Amino acid sequence: MTSPILISPSILSADFARLGEEVRAIDEAGADWIHIDVMDGHFVPNITIGPGVVKALRPHTKKPFDVHLMISPVDQYLNAFAEAGADILTVHPEAGPHIHRSIQHIKSLGVQAGVVLNPGTPAKMLDYLIDDVDLILVMSVNPGFGGQSFIANQLRKIEAIRKMIEKSGRDIRLQVDGGIDFTTAPLAIEAGADVLVAGTATFRGGASAYADNIRTLRGG
Repeated sequence: MTSPILISPSILSADFARLGEEVRAIDEAGADWIHIDVMDGHFVPNITIGPGVVKALRPHTKKPFDVHLMISPVDQYLNAFAEAGADILTVHPEAGPHIHRSIQHIKSLGVQAGVVLNPGTPAKMLDYLIDDVDLILVMSVNPGFGGQSFIANQLRKIEAIRKMIEKSGRDIRLQVDGGIDFTTAPLAIEAGADVLVAGTATFRGGASAYADNIRTLRGG
């Protein structure tokens, strides 16, 4: 693979009482993007943050905000998250009635558009979306909580999507999120991922360990 491996630490595993400091710390430690998990307690069984927190975090780093929207219905919140400072908005096909329309809406806001495939969502879902997205996120756990174990059969899906991206000829990032640690990161990269989301593995050991954690995840 020619694309560099990017690390997008999930702040879901950060100290929520010190989120601004944590974002600055992972920025300084070498994070490429900042992954922000937005959960509504409806589409997924957890509640996290809204656009107000994204806006409050924006001054703490210039790194891209990679915002994964696990909310339904999602369309009515796209403008608010773009205005709050998201650089990438990633949505689930199941979170709205018309995924293609959602992708077009995101792009009209001047931010990058991503689509997320849950473990049970087939790669074929991308057949008529791949020409419009900037990022594809494969969930290697069922969304809702951090700290879950990697679902190994998603490696086949990552491989299939990598082939689809290469066939398309487009510059599309392939991201994997869920159970990414020092053991599973190399497997995801080998299967074709070029962006890794890691929460627990990044934030393990406190701020002094973040740089080593990120370097190890990247394969360095």
